[in-house]
Amino acid sequence: MKKVPLSNSLDALVIGAGFAGLYMLYKLRQLGFSVKVVDAASGVGGTWYWNQYPGARCDVDSMFYSYSFDANLEQEWEWTERYPAQPEILRYVNHVADRFNLWPDIYLETKIVSAKYVNNATQWVISSEDGNRFTAQFCIFATGCLSVINQPIIDGLETFSGRTLNTGRWPQRSIDFTGRSVGILGTGSSGVQAIPEIANTAKELFVFQRTASYVTQAFNHPLDASEQKNIKKNYQNLRDAAKETFGGFAMTSNDQSALSVSEEECNAQLEKGWRFGGIGLLASYNDFGTSKEANLRAQNFVRNKISKAVKDKNIAKRLMPQHVIGCKRLCLGTNYFETFNRENVSLISLGKKGIEKFLPAGLIANGKEYSIDDFIFATGFDAMTGALNRIEIRGRNNKLLKKVWKAGPQTYLGLMVNGFPNLFIITGPGSPSVLSNMLPTIEHHVEWIADCLAYLRNHNFIEIDASIEAQSAWVEHGNEIASQTLRYECDSWYLGANIPGKPRIFMPYIGGMPAYRTKCSAVADAEYEGFELN
Repeated sequence: MKKVPLSNSLDALVIGAGFAGLYMLYKLRQLGFSVKVVDAASGVGGTWYWNQYPGARCDVDSMFYSYSFDANLEQEWEWTERYPAQPEILRYVNHVADRFNLWPDIYLETKIVSAKYVNNATQWVISSEDGNRFTAQFCIFATGCLSVINQPIIDGLETFSGRTLNTGRWPQRSIDFTGRSVGILGTGSSGVQAIPEIANTAKELFVFQRTASYVTQAFNHPLDASEQKNIKKNYQNLRDAAKETFGGFAMTSNDQSALSVSEEECNAQLEKGWRFGGIGLLASYNDFGTSKEANLRAQNFVRNKISKAVKDKNIAKRLMPQHVIGCKRLCLGTNYFETFNRENVSLISLGKKGIEKFLPAGLIANGKEYSIDDFIFATGFDAMTGALNRIEIRGRNNKLLKKVWKAGPQTYLGLMVNGFPNLFIITGPGSPSVLSNMLPTIEHHVEWIADCLAYLRNHNFIEIDASIEAQSAWVEHGNEIASQTLRYECDSWYLGANIPGKPRIFMPYIGGMPAYRTKCSAVADAEYEGFELN
């Protein structure tokens, strides 16, 4: 295990070796900063290292869920499918680490437990679970928005004699479900992807559903050579155009109200969006996120799809979500609803009690006993703030970040927190992050941070901190625009509603990527307005 002595101070330590951490390392090395990356995992890739469950796949087109900072990398890598599966994404990440010789500056199996700012030294002292200790002028968190699993506490789980698995911490090996009775809790994105795959091999699969999800058909397909060639030929223009869209996706939304057309015309447009795949459905009209009446048209469209896909009308009805569409993350699936036509698949709708108790050979739900061999938690993540709150982060005057965020996260631009000088967060709460294509969003943050550090160095500043006034104004702005949408109409992980006791605050910035990029550029052009430089 590599160790860095305390006396060996760095310019920057990056925590997290996923897409964000690797690009941050590359960018700072290019600028001549001394920098290291640490990660608790045994490999790079972040979420794509841990989420190796059956069917794990990205819901963004592979050609655009990729780095854009190097034209040669863009041209040489060959994606095989429209939506990349987890193994392919992990191969890509490792290829990037190899290609740019990032490995010498990456410390794996190094779980950070604390980061403390030393006031008079203008340094962060960062400690790992195994005793490694780093000092750095700048501490950069690239820990991801969906990296800490939500593991429910259920009575009797410790007595269960079968295998228990979590989609967010899947074993680094293949798991065979042939001939076994399997239970799975959760029908969000991970469950939607895993359920059809597990149903193919399990003797029987019991799907325990708390809340039904809106699932659109992926229409995934292999990428042929001509399709790849056309995109690569026009990569720059396509990427530039994507940056001008709300979420940074390679598609143009229809800037028209769903209520401005007849229901028949609306459904025809929704069908086009459905056939496009991915988020195409929600991009069909511009008011699904603000008008309940418009949103209802999209809801009914998907419910009609479910009714046609599922033969048993009682099961179909239980699979139909009742909340507004887009309030929770839209799930991308392949024949998800059709899976419930299989004789070996059972849908168990849970009430508020959820699963009541585990037994040595199964569990009790809704007062009924189920015999199972394996149980899978597809219960999502402590999103946005989970990874940061699990580390003892202490800023100026020993201020604890978790305590500062007790009533909900507050940041300036999602990049910094007042009272925590020289600490940066990549895609933190208060930035578009999970409401956007994460790769261009990550690149934007990394490049902004790198430019900021270069500016500080060139102007002989040793410390930067967000002002409390700028931070408060940004939080107020984010809350105001979120309140004008339908995002508070249901309990979602965007609000932290999946974690008991977590404050109900809409955490991402919902103003869209173009507005956010404009604001970040204006702040930097005004010599980092809203920040205090010393």
